[in-house]
Order: sequence, then C-alpha cells, then structure tokens
Amino acid sequence: MTESRPPFPPFDMDSALQKVQAAEDAWNTRDPHKVSLAYTPDSVWRNRDVHLVGRAAIVEFLTAKWDRELDYALRKALWGFRGNRMAVRFQYEWHDAQGQWWRSYGNELWEFDAAGLMSRREASINDRRITASERRVFGPRPESEHGIELPVW
Repeated sequence: MTESRPPFPPFDMDSALQKVQAAEDAWNTRDPHKVSLAYTPDSVWRNRDVHLVGRAAIVEFLTAKWDRELDYALRKALWGFRGNRMAVRFQYEWHDAQGQWWRSYGNELWEFDAAGLMSRREASINDRRITASERRVFGPRPESEHGIELPVW
C-alpha cells in the first residue's frame, strides 16, 4: 500500500495554505500516532535541540511533549513556499504541571516527498511565560478563523 497525504508538491498558494491548516488541525488533536502519519517512515526532525528520525521516534517525542505541555493549542501561518518546501511560523500556548502558562513561538522548515508526506522538519522554538489573562489561543481554530494570523507578540 502506498501512503499519500494530499495536497502534493509542487505547491501553489492554495495547496500550501491547505497543507499548513491540515498540519495545525492534526497537531491540535494531540494524538501522536495520528500526527506521525503525515511524516515519511524515515522522516528527519530537529526540534529545538532534539534530533530524531522515523515515526516511532516522532510518536515517542510527541507523547512526552504533550504529557509535559498541558492544554496545548497551536496556530500555524504560512511564511513562504517553493516546490516541495515550506517555511511556517507558529505560536502555541500550554501550561506546565505547576499551572504556569507559556506561549511558544517558532519557525519551521518543511520538506515533502512526492506523496505529500513530510520527509524533513526543522523547528526553532522560544518560550515566554504568560499569565492566564494573556492567553489568546484556546483549543483548535474554528473554521471561521482559518488563515487569520496572530500578532507577533
């Protein structure tokens, strides 16, 4: 069985935006197994200072991440694209086990294979303490807000 995940490269504006929204929607499920299926079986990741390869490692990484980053909610925005590559910026909010809220800002570089699976992901992320009253990301994005970017801070 051949795996695929449309839309497929090379991307145009509509298909790139669709791919970014699909990624956001999947990550907001906080289901490591579901998320891992968007990546090639041998996908290469750099996430902050962690390097991993393959779906099993992705599942293990995301399981630990969402055990630590509670009530995680994400927003992604397309930064640019060319051929089978994209640049994406994102923000997500979460709280730790002590109840401290955080907003994490980052940029990702993505590379896709011909079947639309991500073969490479490089993420640079910074965290900022916030108060509960500063929160602006609450659960998955409603469809009416697709494409709306959050302020930089």
